[in-house]
Amino acid sequence: MVNIDDFVKRLEIILDYYALNASAFADRIGVQRSSMSHLLSGRNKPSLDFVMKILEVFPDVDLYWIINGKGSFPKNNDEVSENIKTPTPISVNENFAGPDLFSEVNYMKTEKAETRTAPEIKNQNLNSEEGEIEKIVIFYKNGTFKAYHP
Repeated sequence: MVNIDDFVKRLEIILDYYALNASAFADRIGVQRSSMSHLLSGRNKPSLDFVMKILEVFPDVDLYWIINGKGSFPKNNDEVSENIKTPTPISVNENFAGPDLFSEVNYMKTEKAETRTAPEIKNQNLNSEEGEIEKIVIFYKNGTFKAYHP
């Protein structure tokens, strides 16, 4: 359980460290000034949302320190908590058995589609101010396509 008096003392340490008054601190973390006043006077207890906003805006504040006084402020990034395990780096295995996906790129040669002259289309929408048709591409459901140059 959080001791409210000790929490308020730690909160005042944060205010002094950042040279902020209660109003400016409340504005920075996005809470109402009255809730900050009620917290500092001991009338209200800090909510989880309040604590999370502090941690979000002030990364030097350690979660365990602000809640129960364990740890240090400002947070020492060199120290690693005993409860948190740091992941070990994964080394690249040179003997990886598998195809080398990046050493050789094979491009498939695309066959040029037959060039045929398109029959006269009587629809006037195709012959507008844009000019003549340069290419017609037909897409098939199997993923292939053919390009025709009229």
